[in-house]
Amino acid sequence: MQKPKLLSLLRLQLLLLLLPLLLLFFTENARAQNEVFYHVFQRSFFDSDGDSHGDLKGIEQKLDYLQDLGVNTILLTPLYQSDFYHNYFASDFEKIDPEYGRMDDYIELVKQVHKRGMKIYQDVEMQYVAGTHPWFSQGFGNPKSKFSDYLVYEDLANKKPWYFWGIEEFATYDGRKEKIITVNMASKNVKAYTQKVLEFWMDPNKDGKFDDGVDGFRLDHMMDDLDNAKKLPNLFETFWTPLFANLKAKNPKLKLLAEQAKWASFGHDYFEKGNVDFVFAFRLKFAITKFDKSEIEKAADSTFLYNPTAKNQIVFLENHDTKRFASEPGMTSEKTKAAIAIQLLIGGIPSLYYGQEIGMKGEQRELGSSDGNDIGIREAFDWYKEESGKGTANWYKNSGPWWENRFNRSNDGISLEEQKTDANSLWNHYRKLLKLRAENKALTYGSYSKVTNGNPEILSFARSFEGQKVLVFVNLSDKKQATLASVDTRSVQNLAGENASVENGRVAVVLPAYGFSVSVFR
Repeated sequence: MQKPKLLSLLRLQLLLLLLPLLLLFFTENARAQNEVFYHVFQRSFFDSDGDSHGDLKGIEQKLDYLQDLGVNTILLTPLYQSDFYHNYFASDFEKIDPEYGRMDDYIELVKQVHKRGMKIYQDVEMQYVAGTHPWFSQGFGNPKSKFSDYLVYEDLANKKPWYFWGIEEFATYDGRKEKIITVNMASKNVKAYTQKVLEFWMDPNKDGKFDDGVDGFRLDHMMDDLDNAKKLPNLFETFWTPLFANLKAKNPKLKLLAEQAKWASFGHDYFEKGNVDFVFAFRLKFAITKFDKSEIEKAADSTFLYNPTAKNQIVFLENHDTKRFASEPGMTSEKTKAAIAIQLLIGGIPSLYYGQEIGMKGEQRELGSSDGNDIGIREAFDWYKEESGKGTANWYKNSGPWWENRFNRSNDGISLEEQKTDANSLWNHYRKLLKLRAENKALTYGSYSKVTNGNPEILSFARSFEGQKVLVFVNLSDKKQATLASVDTRSVQNLAGENASVENGRVAVVLPAYGFSVSVFR
C-alpha cells in the first residue's frame, strides 16, 4: 500500500476512535450550559421528620417544587459528619451527618433526582478537618500514628499543628469550642485518601454506573498556595490536577466547580492551571449589586469572552457566605427584579441560593464571636405566611441572639405561600424568566456580546446561538429611561418585558424604573 493512502487510512481510523469521545465532550458541555443550579443549605431547607433540622428526605419531598420553579441541578452543602452546624470541616468524610439522614436516604435522593433528568452536586472542603477527626485525635502528639503525616505540624513531635487562621479554637453557636486543623496536601496518603473518598461519593455502591452518585463536586475555597502561607504551594499542579484527572478517568461526565479563594479573581487560572470546569463569577456579582453599567459591562466581558472552550462561569447574586441580595442597601422588589433579569439572561450558568427566589433577607451579624454570626444568611426557608409550619427547619430556635434577631417573620410578604398567588411576586418573576431562558436556545447556550446604546442608565447586550439572536435591555435606575441601540436588524419580536421597536435601523425602547425588555431580532 502506498504511504499516503496508509496515512489517510490511519487518520480515518483514529478519527473513528475519537469520535465517540468528541461527541461525549460536546454533548456534556451543552448539557452543562443548560444547568440552572439551586444551592441548598440543607439544614435550613425542609424538615421531614419533625426534629427542626432540614434533611435529605426533605429535599426529596420538594423536588416537584424545584422543578416547577425551573431549576435542574441541586448543589448540596457538605453532608459529612462535622463538629460544626454547617458541616464544612469534617470529623468523618465517609459518614453522613445523622441529622440529615442515612446513606439510604442519600442514595434514594440521588436516584430520584436522576430519574427526573436533574443533577446533583456535593460541596466538599478537603483542605481542613475538625478536631475530632481521627487524623487529629490519633495523630496529635503521636508521630508513630498511621495518620502522623495527614496534617501539618510545625514540629517533629506533632504537638504544634497548623491551625486554621492560626486560631486554636473556634466558638460554636451552641457554646462549644472546636478546633480546625490544616490538612497536609503534600502527603501521598492524603492524596490517595482524597481520591478514594470522592470516588465513594461518585459511586457509593461501587457498581461503576454512577447513577447513585454525584454529578459533580464544588471545591470550597480551592487554593493553589494554601492560605498563601508558602508552606503548601503549587497545589494546582501537585494535588488538584492529578486528582481531577483520576476522577474523570473513572467518570468522564463528572464536573468540577471551584470556588476561588480570592473573590476578586475572574478564575481564569483555575481553568488554565487547575483544570476545573466551572468557577464563580464573583466580579460580575459585585458589579450587578452596584447597578453600575460600566462595571457590569467590564465584568461581563472578562467573565464570558475569555473562557476556554467547554469551561463556564456560575452567575449568582448570593450564597451561604454573602449578604442576602434582598438585604443590600436600598434594595426594593422592582430593583431586585432588574438584577434577576441580568443574572438569568446575561450568560453563564445561573445559580440560585435557596430562598433567593422569594427575596429572603439576611446578613451576617456581630452577636458575639462564634459561627452563629452567619446564621442570619442561613435561616429556615420561609414556606408559610406564618413564621413556621410543617417542615420549617428552625434548628437554631431559642439558641440565643441569632434567634431573637432573626430576619424571617410572620406576614412579611416573604414566603412561598404569599408569593405563589401573587402574579407580580419575585417568585413568579424568577419562574417566568427561567422558563423564558429554557425555551430560547440563545439565552441558554448563546454567546454574549455588549450592545452599545447612548443611555448610561440602560444596560444592553445580545445573546446569539444557531441563528437566533436575543436583545436584552435593563434599566439600572429608579427613573423612566429611553434609548436607541445600534443593532443590525429589520424587526424585533418581544419575548418579555417592555416592547422594543425598530426606528431608522436602530432599536428603540422605553423602560420604566428598573424595567427590562427581551426581544428576538432579525
